[in-house]
Formats: sequence, structure tokens, C-alpha cells
Amino acid sequence: MVLSEADKIQLDNLGVSIEKVKSQIETFKEGIPFVRLEKAAIVSNGISKFSETRAQKLIQTFNEESNNISILKFVPASGAASRMFKAMFNFLDAYDPKKESLDAYVERTGDKDAAAFFDGYQKFAFYDLIQNRIKGKTDSKDEEKYLFVQEMLLKDGLNYGFYPKGLLPFHYYGDHSATPFEEHLKEAADYAAVNNEAILHFTISEQHGEMFNQEFKVAGERVAADTKTSFSVTYSYQKSATDTIAVDMDNKPFRQSDGSLLFRPGGHGALIENLNDVDADIIFIKNIDNVVVPRHTEVMAANKKILAGLLLELQEKVFEYARILDKKDLKSEKLEKIKKFLEEELNVRFSDKFNSHSLEEQIKVLKEKINRPIRVCGMVKNEGEPGGGPFWVKDAQGHVSLQIIESAQVDTDNPEQLGVMKNATHFNPVDLVCGIRNYKGEKFDLLKYVDVKQGFITQKTQEGKDLKALELPGLWNGAMAFWNTVFVEVPLETFNPVKTVNDLLKPSHQVK
Repeated sequence: MVLSEADKIQLDNLGVSIEKVKSQIETFKEGIPFVRLEKAAIVSNGISKFSETRAQKLIQTFNEESNNISILKFVPASGAASRMFKAMFNFLDAYDPKKESLDAYVERTGDKDAAAFFDGYQKFAFYDLIQNRIKGKTDSKDEEKYLFVQEMLLKDGLNYGFYPKGLLPFHYYGDHSATPFEEHLKEAADYAAVNNEAILHFTISEQHGEMFNQEFKVAGERVAADTKTSFSVTYSYQKSATDTIAVDMDNKPFRQSDGSLLFRPGGHGALIENLNDVDADIIFIKNIDNVVVPRHTEVMAANKKILAGLLLELQEKVFEYARILDKKDLKSEKLEKIKKFLEEELNVRFSDKFNSHSLEEQIKVLKEKINRPIRVCGMVKNEGEPGGGPFWVKDAQGHVSLQIIESAQVDTDNPEQLGVMKNATHFNPVDLVCGIRNYKGEKFDLLKYVDVKQGFITQKTQEGKDLKALELPGLWNGAMAFWNTVFVEVPLETFNPVKTVNDLLKPSHQVK
């Protein structure tokens, strides 16, 4: 690969090293192998399910400890709403109310998304707002519906099609509509507040910074008054240094019409850098679009506390054993106890050679296994929602570990692997509680626990030309591959994502 002086200046401006670019090009050439699924993680083998008594004990543990620790709520919120409105953008292009009725259009095209939209659109939190804006513009009911979608999506209207998803009106409360941003503030007051102060960090797109600031001024004041909680909110952006180079179909750097190299955002896996820049004893992670209405708040908050209580319980033992391993004159019985804890409580697997190692080698392995960041992840019973799932995975070296795996990482042409994937009983709702410090209180460098071989190569087009793009290992997939991992079943009520606008019509997003 030959780089011009202009290329080097471009890399320098992005903060991307030449070595990183060379490494990424090698990845394109070598390809990224599929992961090897051993078996699906299920309740009693990789996923914990707690009795009511045990759950209450974990909640109690969290409640007793929460005012003595630092807590942060980390919310990936850079997603734009354009994908959420894809079907309605298509509707605007395909339907002409002057040429046919809406019913005739739906019957002709089979546009189920548009039909569902208009069957329930009076339930949207923004229904009254839009109706008032288009009032009197037409006498035709069908044309009014077309104008409704135009007003909702386009720049001359409310421009929701180009909003950040976190600032759309999701829930209608009668006197106001609440955005996901506001609902996350409420959540933080329920389980992430320490001495009546909640700290939140949102990863957003840089161009939306002022919009989020304005929303915080209004919603933050409202939620603070309702919950008697003060809020500290910070933001970060996906770093340009995490952008990845694109290549042509011959794996040569893709050049744009002006001769510059093409770099593309590396996907949500790039946010491991943002997570690495924040610090707290406990960090809750949850996507911006997964929020609940008031009737589900109690269940949601209780389950967050269960996950966090378990993390605190595990950390107490981890820290105790890590201290012991740093001492001298350890007996093999103590090492066996630590190994058993790692296997039974943190799902760590050891090679068959472990018992044949010397005492010193065993201590070294145990230290390496126990001194890692910990994530406790909620898992929801699989009811057909899209998303990654929990699996036992074997890597190229034969090491077995618990991972969250996306379908794109699996060779679905392999009947055996497809069979394992279909055996999954649960999926990943992105509901994590993380411990990122060691027993000395030192923060782990999270970038050391990324499996760079768990990224994705996809085919795209730019300026009419085919190219290959590299997506970094996902934040809760390969970016956390070498964390100690615990999965816990949580109720479906805690998972209410909004992937399309019609998801807002579901009962789980209706306040009344």
C-alpha cells in the first residue's frame, strides 16, 4: 500500500495511524472468520434465573450499597430516526392521493406498514401536534393522511425523518409528550441515583449536540421536579479515529472522486472508546430507544437492581480472591476454590491442561482470568424479536466462553451451526451492568479486552462503485469478548425497543 503525502495528512487529521490502516486492509484480505457456536446458552447452562427470594436479596444488596458507590448510566444515542421511518418515506414516494384512494393503494401494493400506521396513528404522541399544523389544508381525508406523513418527515415540516431517535416524541402524557431522552432521565432517578443525584452519559452525533442541550433544559427541569433528583448529563461523539478504511473489490484503498481515501464510521463497536473514557463503580448500559411507560417502571427498575446487586456480590468475591492471588505461599486447595468460583459464578472455562500446570503457572492463569472487567447482562426469552443471542463459543485456540453473538457472525450455510443458532431460547435486549475496576480501584483499559476478529465486512456502494466496508466488533459483542460474562433472565416487559415508527403503536408504548 502506497500512501501519498495528502493521504498521510488525511490520516493525521482523522487521528488514524498508518499501522491501523494497514492492519484493516490485511483484515479485508484475510476475511473475518465466522464464530464457532458450541451450544446455545440456556437457563441452568449459561443463563441464571432467580427465585423471588433470591431476587429480593439482590435488590436489597444493591439498595444497601448504592449510596456508597459511584453509578453512571451510559446510553448509546447517536442513532438517527431515518431508518425508523423507512417504510413511510417509501409511502411518500409511492402514493399519490390525487390519483387513487388510500384503500386502493394499500390493496394494490400490499403496503402493510402504511395500513398499520394509519390504523393506529391517532395513538402517536405527535398526532395532535401534526393535525394542528395541517388543519384546513385539504378537505380530502386521504390527502390529509398524506400531508400528515409529509409534515412528520420532511424538512419543511417537523423533520422527524432526520431527527436523532432520542429526541422524538415517544409517549403522550396529556399535558406533554416525552422523548426517550426524558424517559432515560426518569429511569436514572429510579435506580441510578446516588444521594438524589443521577449521572448520565449519552453518546450522540456531534450535529445534534444543541438539540440535546435544549431538550435537557426543558425535560431535565420537569423530571427533576417530579423525582426530586438532580441530573448531571454529559455527551461524547464517536471518534473519527475509530472510522475504518473502505477498500475496492480488490482490497485496495477505495478512493473518492477527489482522490481522497474513503473512511466510514466503524459502527457501535467504536463506542468502546467512549466507554473507556468514562469511570464509575457501576455502569448501566441501555440503548436510547428501549424505554418503558409508567406501568412498567417498577418491574424495569427492580430488574436493573437485581443485575447490579449480582454484580456487587460477584465483585466482592472477585476482589477478595484477587487479593489472595497477589499473596505468596498459596496452597492448591485455595487455588481450587478460586477456580471453582470462576467456573460456577463467572462462567469461565479452563483448558484440560490446567491441572498439569505447576502451582506458579496455575496462579498466573487464575490471575489473568479473574482480573478482567465484568458484565452482567439481562437476557429476554426469545419471542421473535431481532437481535443477538447468548451462546457458548469456541475460538481458534479452542477456548470456550460465553458471548453475545449476532446472526451475521454465524455461518448459516452450515446446517450444524444453524441448528445451534435455532436452539437459542433467549436474545440480547442490550441491558448491561458493568464493573470496570480491579480490586485496587484501578480502571481497566477496556481496549485490551476487545476481540478484533469479531468485526464484520459488508458490501456497500459509493459514487456508483462497489466497495467493502469494515465494521468494528460490536460494543456488546466482540468489543467485550474478553470480559467476564454473566447472563440473567429478565422479563419481556423490560424490553420495548422502537425499530420502526409503528412500534410506538404497541400497548407497551401507550401511557394509558
